[in-house]
Formats: sequence, C-alpha cells, structure tokens
Amino acid sequence: MILEGTFVTHEKTFKTQVKFDSETGLIQEVGENIGNADLTFDSNHKIFPGFIDIHVHCREDVSQTQSYKEDFVTASQAAIMGGVTGMMDMPNNPKPPIDDKSYYAKKELTKKGIIDILLYAGIGPNTNPLSFKVPYKAYMGPSVGDLFFDKDEKINNIIPKYKDNFISFHCESADLLKENENQPTHEEKRPEVCEVNAITHAMKVCKENNIRMNVAHLSTKAGLLEVLRGKKEGQTVTSEVCHHHLYYTEDTKDKSTNPSFLQMNPPLRKEEDRKFLFEQLKLGNVDYLTTDHAPHTLKENKEGISGLPLLDTYGLFVTWLLKQGINEQIIAKVCSYNPGKLFGEFRGEKFGEIKEGFIASFTILNLSKEHTVKQEDIKSKCAWSPFEGTTFPGSVVMTIVRGKHYKI
Repeated sequence: MILEGTFVTHEKTFKTQVKFDSETGLIQEVGENIGNADLTFDSNHKIFPGFIDIHVHCREDVSQTQSYKEDFVTASQAAIMGGVTGMMDMPNNPKPPIDDKSYYAKKELTKKGIIDILLYAGIGPNTNPLSFKVPYKAYMGPSVGDLFFDKDEKINNIIPKYKDNFISFHCESADLLKENENQPTHEEKRPEVCEVNAITHAMKVCKENNIRMNVAHLSTKAGLLEVLRGKKEGQTVTSEVCHHHLYYTEDTKDKSTNPSFLQMNPPLRKEEDRKFLFEQLKLGNVDYLTTDHAPHTLKENKEGISGLPLLDTYGLFVTWLLKQGINEQIIAKVCSYNPGKLFGEFRGEKFGEIKEGFIASFTILNLSKEHTVKQEDIKSKCAWSPFEGTTFPGSVVMTIVRGKHYKI
C-alpha cells in the first residue's frame, strides 16, 4: 500500500510517498515517485509517525475487578479515536505486575488490544527487578491501589536495586502529603512543594545509581526547573507534560460547574505554571506529551476519585497545540519520536520515524476541519470526557496501526 501526503517528523515537514506492507506492518520505501497512491491526503492534512502515549491507565489486570472502567480493547478503541497507535500502561492495578509471573500474566491480556501496548512493571516497598528488560513505574506517594511508598525515605532502600534501568516516577512526597492531608481543598492537600521535593529526592537517588529517570505528569514551573537543572548537569532525566496541565488551571476548576471533572494527581496549578510548561514545551525542553488517561466512571469522579479520561481526544488536543504556535517538529518529537525510541527499546522494533524498516503506524490530522467533542464520540468504556462541548481547530481523520487503517 502507498500513502501520499505531507509528512511531519521531528526533523522536517515534507511531501512524499510511503510504501508499506500491511502484512508485516513495516515501511518498505519512502520516496516521491514510488507509484500510484492508495491513500492520498491534500495539504490541509499532516501525517505524523504514529502518536504514542507513554502514560495510560487501561485498568484491566488479571483480577478483572476494574475492567468495568476500561479494558485493553476499549482503551485501544479510544486510542485509535485519538490518533494514538501505541501506549504504555501503568501498573497500579489491584493485581500489579511486579515480578516475572505477574508481568507475563498481565501481558497476555494485552494481546486482545488493537494497537501496540507496552506494560510498566511496578516498584513498591518489597519488590525486586524482573529477570528481563522492562520499563518501571514508582509511586512516591499514595495512588490508586496499594503500590506506593508511604514514606519518602523508603525509596532509598528499594530504588538502588533497579540500577541501570528506566523508571518513571509519580513525584509527590508522601511525607508532605501526610502533613497537608487536612487542608480544605484538593489542591492545598497536594501543594507545589510536594512535587518539587519528590523530584529532587528521586533525582538524587537515580543519579547515584545510574538510573534513567522520567518525571511523570509534571505540573509545576519549579518542578520543571529542577529537571532542567539536572539535565544541564548531565543527568539522564526526562519529563512529560499532560494535556490537562497545559490547558486548565486551578482557576478553571474553581469556575467549573462540575469541579470534580477537573480533579487529578498532581492537581491543577496556577496560570504561571501552565504558561511555563507551555513555553518550555514550545522550546523543546519537555520530552513527552501524555494524557495520564484515567477512565473512572462519572459516578466515581463525582465521588472524588482523581483522574480524567483523555485518550479519545489526544489528536484533537495536538491540533490545539499547533494552533497555539507549537512547532510541528516539536509535536513529532514529543508525540512520536521520543516515545517511539522508548517504546522500541523494550519492543525490539523501530517506532516514531518515517523510514524504511520502521513500524508503519501513522496519525493523520486535518488541520482545517474543526471538531466539537460529543459524548457519543467517546470510545473509552467510562463514556465521558472533560472536553465534551469543546471545539478543537482540527480533527483526526485516520489512524494507521501497523499498516491497518482506521477511518475516524
């Protein structure tokens, strides 16, 4: 099959043709005159290497106790709706993947998904590294489930076991969360200092143990400045920013008629933080754009469980970022190239570029056709989105996963 149009990579935007094999799912050739195109898109469309979200909660595990919220099939369907061709699923499940046996058991469940899925293994107070190479996730404070550290100092004894590995950290200080637990609002219970102190603590432990560290869902100016300081000093540390922290602020929540819709961990911050995260994304100083897709039911959300379902609207949000002045190459870098490199490292395949031998997954956006999010559009099993009623400046028109195309 031959795909023709304007392609966007982290290096350039160019018009060409891409030939790929739908059986192997690989790109075979890239060139201007390969042959008669099977799929052609005009200049209003931009074709990116398939978007990969490295922070998703699919909720399904071997216990099946939370599959009523989401499972690997519905999460895949939501991803395709959002132009996402691969995702990395978090381990804070009732039956978390923390050793070889539990990881393989959960991995078996991912086979029913219709996009590429990679699992994080969990790190907790009593865990040990797996016998094979996987990405890891550590929760420095309470989260959904029981896989977390209840005191900051406890990571000092566990994290060094994971020397030379990749660990993504939920950076909120358990000690400071405990200290602020009686504050009146969700935001005051989880103040900026919780994130910043946890980042500083984790960076120190990781630097001492040659651990590649990622700061998940970074939400504050001070936190990102700490990451940038570490990078400048030569530490291998990356960061991700979520859609909600780039779009909403605590003021948005205060003015909302449904404030529970906008509760998450870490919480929404001030406009100064949002602007700084946006500007640093624009400058190329953020590594990944993620959703932290958390598909709780509406009832659970209204009862105070934190998290937003955002996978369905990933590509739509990208069109907003482009409209706001984020460069196309930056988008390709944080949505395709960087996550593709990470994904490929653990899958033994090549993702995130438009080159021969790479996986033939693509995200195709129409930047001239607006789209208003409707409840009936949502494929996530939880069946709601905080963006319902929001009109985005572009739309996702097709998602191609390993050569198989899905028209949106």
